[in-house]
Amino acid sequence: MTETAAASAAPLGSPEAHILVVDDDPQIRFLVSRLLRANGYRVSAAANGREMTETLQGAPVDLIVLDVMLPGSSGFELCRELRRSSAVPVIMLTARGEENDRIAGLDLGADDYLAKPFSPGELVARINALIRRARRAVSQAEAAPVRSYAFAGWTLDIVRRELVDPQGTIVDLSTGEFDMLRAFVEAPGKVLTREALLDIAKNRVATGFDRVVDVQISRLRKKIEAEGGADAMIKTVRGTGYMFLPQVERR
Repeated sequence: MTETAAASAAPLGSPEAHILVVDDDPQIRFLVSRLLRANGYRVSAAANGREMTETLQGAPVDLIVLDVMLPGSSGFELCRELRRSSAVPVIMLTARGEENDRIAGLDLGADDYLAKPFSPGELVARINALIRRARRAVSQAEAAPVRSYAFAGWTLDIVRRELVDPQGTIVDLSTGEFDMLRAFVEAPGKVLTREALLDIAKNRVATGFDRVVDVQISRLRKKIEAEGGADAMIKTVRGTGYMFLPQVERR
């Protein structure tokens, strides 16, 4: 990403959204922050995990751009810790483009990834897509007559965006996990194609990397299904997609 490219991006963002940029490279922080401000976003910047935590404690954040290679705690570690208490959308930046690194970030709860060097326009487009998805989800929750879905002792609260297990414990879900589980409970017993689930799981600029569906499904299974395959809830329909098996009650 160059300074010239950052300055030429078209204004696409929303002045109401607050983005936190976490990167130990001061030039990257400066260029990305300037790019996002030019596109209408309010921006805060942090150089490490400590500064990230201080910022999150001081003001609500709508999305985090999180670098993987940070001093002290890595971006992977910070994302894992963040997902214990927050579903804020996360885009991870990595200098390494290997598929395993991308899968690792998604598996820890990141919503998207982008390899350095990246196109300023692509970063803005991905941020716009995640902000739109988050706002659409809130809008749908506020307007929806259905407030929650109950299945196999579990409850998915659409308004609070919370998943509660049969023992009454809240189970943390990333934005992508919540959206995918909601798609399943809204269409129980129906096959959802991989293409449809890919749109739900990514909801961003398309790439050739489509294992995000497999990653999201694997994460959901670990959170809602018993170990060893007992009481399976998500069935793989070979060559087509996936089906949600439990009966679902709308409340």
